[in-house]
Amino acid sequence: MIKKNHTFIIAEAGVNHNGSLKLAKKLIDTATYAGADAVKFQTFNADQVISKDAKKIDYQRKNFKDKDSQLSMLKKLELKDYEFKELFNYCKKKKIIFLSTAKDLISAKFLNNLNVKAHKIGSGDIINHDLLSYLGKTNKPIIVSTGMANLKEIGDVFKLIKKKKNIHLLHCVSLYPTALNLANLNTIPFLKKKFKVSCGFSDHTPNYEASIAAVALGAHIIEKHITLNKKMLGPDHKTSLDPSDFKNMVNSIRNIDSALGSFNKVLSKKERKNIKLFRRGLVFNKDIKKYAKITSADISIKRPLTGLKPEFKFKIIGKILRRDVKEDQPINLNCFK
Repeated sequence: MIKKNHTFIIAEAGVNHNGSLKLAKKLIDTATYAGADAVKFQTFNADQVISKDAKKIDYQRKNFKDKDSQLSMLKKLELKDYEFKELFNYCKKKKIIFLSTAKDLISAKFLNNLNVKAHKIGSGDIINHDLLSYLGKTNKPIIVSTGMANLKEIGDVFKLIKKKKNIHLLHCVSLYPTALNLANLNTIPFLKKKFKVSCGFSDHTPNYEASIAAVALGAHIIEKHITLNKKMLGPDHKTSLDPSDFKNMVNSIRNIDSALGSFNKVLSKKERKNIKLFRRGLVFNKDIKKYAKITSADISIKRPLTGLKPEFKFKIIGKILRRDVKEDQPINLNCFK
């Protein structure tokens, strides 16, 4: 799933379908148009994961201005199992990877039986030991968001899953939106070094500059919310990218992928051709007759590098010319006795 020099980009559709299969398919179309590698939804039974007394989180209350409870809101955003099957097949048709975050054990088993390519753990479930233990037994790649988690809780993930291979951590700040000064992108290389696994970034910042920077810092996965229209009613639309901005983000990331190259100091064939043109070499700075003894005053350093390199200057001082030489003639060892 993760390829060298190719950031895996997840278009987080989430619940931006507003409970509509038709809108969910349009989100798949949009993610495909934008060039994402995968489109991800959220699979849950609201009654299983939200208590009836749970109040809306601040960003939900701000973006979904009604008096419904969190449970009532999420029940309106559910999709049925048969609808997810249809979306899974629609993604196959569109040649984009279908992913979904399971919010409960029943949903995780359903998605695994659907044969998803990978599983996703949301930040809120990083302490859900039942869910983590089950997913560890599926032998599929697992992407884990780490919003709100401390290092011990992240370390416990590996103990519960009982492996590190194909486990990918996503640095995440669980604020919607996340101010840029709170993004703390240096967490990405820190997590890579600390846990020795692939790391990415689940980006909740208003735009996509942070995602670009995350890739430059070594993120292998970028997850970013996508919407058909930021003005739509729902909890996540305002903190999502519209189709045009999402496509621009993907294009920018692909440019960064290309620019990063290898972890080495490598000269391309094109650059090698410029070595002699850009560098300077030793030349005689005037006409000099043969048998003359060369001094420092007889030598200049000029482009192109067609004679000796400048490092040879002090090795030829004092040598005797074997023939006449001209001004700007490259200096070679065969000029001397």
